[in-house]
Amino acid sequence: LSFSTSASAQTITDADVLNFALNLEYLEAQFYSYAAYGTGLDNSLLSGTSTQGAVRGGRQVNFTDPIVRQYAREIAQDEIAHVKFLRTALGTAAVAQPVIDVSVSPTSAFSLAAQAAGLVPAGTAFDPYASDEAFLLGAFIFEDVGVTAYKGAAPLLTSKAYLEAAAGLLAVEAYHAAIVRTTLYGKGIATPSLRQSADAISNARDSLDGTTDLDQGISPISQTPINLSTTQAAVTASNIVPLDANGVAFSRSASQVLNIVYLNKGAASAGGFYPNGMNGNIKTSIAAS
Repeated sequence: LSFSTSASAQTITDADVLNFALNLEYLEAQFYSYAAYGTGLDNSLLSGTSTQGAVRGGRQVNFTDPIVRQYAREIAQDEIAHVKFLRTALGTAAVAQPVIDVSVSPTSAFSLAAQAAGLVPAGTAFDPYASDEAFLLGAFIFEDVGVTAYKGAAPLLTSKAYLEAAAGLLAVEAYHAAIVRTTLYGKGIATPSLRQSADAISNARDSLDGTTDLDQGISPISQTPINLSTTQAAVTASNIVPLDANGVAFSRSASQVLNIVYLNKGAASAGGFYPNGMNGNIKTSIAAS
């Protein structure tokens, strides 16, 4: 697995991998906490090694669908718990929260991602707090990334205890991603543009992490049942779970994850949702290829 030009020259420790995950959990926890409750993480959960940064933006969503509101609250609590768990596991080695951008200006991370996907015109703001649907699309921008990040990092952990914990975190992130994908898929029946927007976000992510297809949208797919003869007629199926031909979830290297969250397919050490970069030893991507 590739990390970066700097990280590849040193030995990656379990603490490095967990801190990389902690950076991602800071982002998710802050976004969902603001969206669900209108407030971010407690200050006691932000300190650590490296430079502590503030959150840019974030506000409560005025949900109209009670189910989506309840989903947001559940996911927020899960992500906050992840931050607490990783910080406890790392102890004094835990990195501080870096600067995180969850704002809605025309040049914010959410807006640039939405512009790249064609959801809004260039130079236009995308507000993930404006509605239930906007919140779901905002969550979709990075929710699948967490699943592939944990799967890609798992083989790097040497501690069986940490590996088991990472498997548990991966499972929760997969549940979250499935909630977001399923809800968008369902709402897309009445509003097809939601499925189209999710597909566009998926394509935009794929354009950042290299030439391989590691991403899938949510639009219905045509498939021939694998337990039947290939002469059987194809049927329409949902695409809730993005996976390969073996039914296995995709993996992304740390560098590919950084390409996406930095919104930069080139070598980068900052940008996108992390304006000043992540904290820790795994923070620089290589150019996606």
